[in-house]
Amino acid sequence: MMNIEEKYVVDVLLSEEEIQKRVSEVALQISKDFKDKEVLLVSVLNGSFVFSADLIRKMDMKCKIDFISLSSYLGTHSQGKVKILSEFKEDIIGKDIIIIEDILDTGTTLDFLKREIAFKKPKSITTCVLLDKKCARKTEVDVEYSCFEIGNDFVVGYGIDYNGFFRGLPYIGILKESTQ
Repeated sequence: MMNIEEKYVVDVLLSEEEIQKRVSEVALQISKDFKDKEVLLVSVLNGSFVFSADLIRKMDMKCKIDFISLSSYLGTHSQGKVKILSEFKEDIIGKDIIIIEDILDTGTTLDFLKREIAFKKPKSITTCVLLDKKCARKTEVDVEYSCFEIGNDFVVGYGIDYNGFFRGLPYIGILKESTQ
């Protein structure tokens, strides 16, 4: 029986260097835009934890970070229904919120999260996504900061997984079945 690493191959889409360069640029822009504000970053687990860690280390501003866990995927397909798996620990009333998301594809998850946060009366809601799959959009969602636009391939690495595997890759790659 094949293990998962033998069953799939990962073709590099975005190198570690490309990712780090772009994350630095976005962190600098966010730092300028929120210079004199105290911000609460909301990292959407599990996929955005690596991106969030790199982003916050490159920011030059006052901020806190909190995490929320949502689910809409089973295997390689979005199920179209979002579930909250764990809630915020920080109070978000009257705060400037920046949602950090790994992938924006159909828009369903981010739209759901923005509505949930808006219900809690923050001062503002801003979004920052690592990967934007505009070609997969079913729900329009405004995004203020986007690192990369990609096609509709299933990607892994840099915190993004396939059934829990491939998160530790330092690059982002396209997951394909092995021909061996």
